[in-house]
Amino acid sequence: MDKITFPKDFTWGAACASYQVEGAVGEDSRGETIWDRYSHIRDGRIYNLEDGDTACDFYHRYPEDIGLMKELNIHSLRYSIAWSRIFPEGKGSVNQKGIDFYRKLTETLLENGIKPCATLYHWDLPQALQDLGGWCNRDMAGYYGEYAETMFRALGDLVPEWITINETYIHTRNGYYLGLHAPGLRDFSASLLAGHNLMRAHGEGVKRYRAMNSGGKIGISNNYGTAYPLTGSKEDQAAAARQEGWRRRWFTDPLFGKGYPQDMAEWYKSQGVTLPKIHDGDMELISEPMDFLGVNYYHPDYMYYDPKFWPNQSSSKLTGLPYTECNWEIEPRGLYDLLTFLDRDYNHPVIKITENGSAWRDYINREGKIADDNRIDYLYRHLLACRKAIDDGVKLNAYYAWSLTDNIEWSEATSLRFGLIYLDYATQKRIIKESGRWYGNLCRTNSFDMV
Repeated sequence: MDKITFPKDFTWGAACASYQVEGAVGEDSRGETIWDRYSHIRDGRIYNLEDGDTACDFYHRYPEDIGLMKELNIHSLRYSIAWSRIFPEGKGSVNQKGIDFYRKLTETLLENGIKPCATLYHWDLPQALQDLGGWCNRDMAGYYGEYAETMFRALGDLVPEWITINETYIHTRNGYYLGLHAPGLRDFSASLLAGHNLMRAHGEGVKRYRAMNSGGKIGISNNYGTAYPLTGSKEDQAAAARQEGWRRRWFTDPLFGKGYPQDMAEWYKSQGVTLPKIHDGDMELISEPMDFLGVNYYHPDYMYYDPKFWPNQSSSKLTGLPYTECNWEIEPRGLYDLLTFLDRDYNHPVIKITENGSAWRDYINREGKIADDNRIDYLYRHLLACRKAIDDGVKLNAYYAWSLTDNIEWSEATSLRFGLIYLDYATQKRIIKESGRWYGNLCRTNSFDMV
């Protein structure tokens, strides 16, 4: 049987995020976050009125989860730091208990031969900063810079790879435009302003990291979903181009010194959108040179012209492909095309897949196992796409499966299970799924069988 083998020193990881796994929201002086506030409104916006107060209890059980990672031969954990554990008010006095927790977590990873990859911001903004306007407040980039520098000083001797911001597009789309995520706003112009300040914060983080000469690597994680026209009509082709312009180019071109795409800026102006005010030095800050681009990919977007969906006048539709529990269609071609587009358009950057995975209706069978072959098939097909992209010259050097364990999937809470490890939320019992075993063998051998 033929094997698909990856380059030597390729990193195989798994990912998680602070609010989604830690719990312990009231412990050790942690401050309130926008997700604490949003999830406790109890108006039906969160599945089953759930919250992240306990989540996976990772705050107390991380040694167990790290032990399972070691059992599975996983090379690296991408985790995020809760800003509100370090600065309970978002700025001001540092909470040493928060520093101590993340230092002990990171040391435990290293003791088990697992490389830390730390994300500084994965959506859980301190509520005290949201009260000051959140990411629509221009001062946020400076507050973020102070927080980032604090973490670089606290963990820079332990953490070799840093991610500044997770998914600017999703955070601003769902949190500032569609009202589906915290902080729950519905203002497209505000979403673009928030995105501008998030990218300024990214640049601030990169600049401060460089100034410290820590010797590690730093980048950003963006969410992408390759946009295809639903039909061959000119209207659908234009709708797909606008989606690609919004989701990919608007949040990536500035990072590589290209500025905001002019065609999209003109379109937004024609639709009555208020564009962010660009100050002197903004675009230079945003384009601070980074070491890698993190890519989060789950599904493609098949777009059609939809004049009701302001301002982009484009919506997506299912096409008949197999789909996951999220109603996300499974199309590995989208990942291959995305990787080659990024390689072509941004001068061959080093790329890490910092999230890729699928949600299924997992259950414990009569043998006490979770036989999630659909997830194995999803991984298999997308890893074939990764290997093909590498063969075609893409500088892809890492893959992080989303997610290590089942966790709180934001507004969908416990209704969606992405994990390689099953979590019984009532008992906090962990069970490695069959996909976890499959992925663990891949991590051990750097290869999988071609079938």
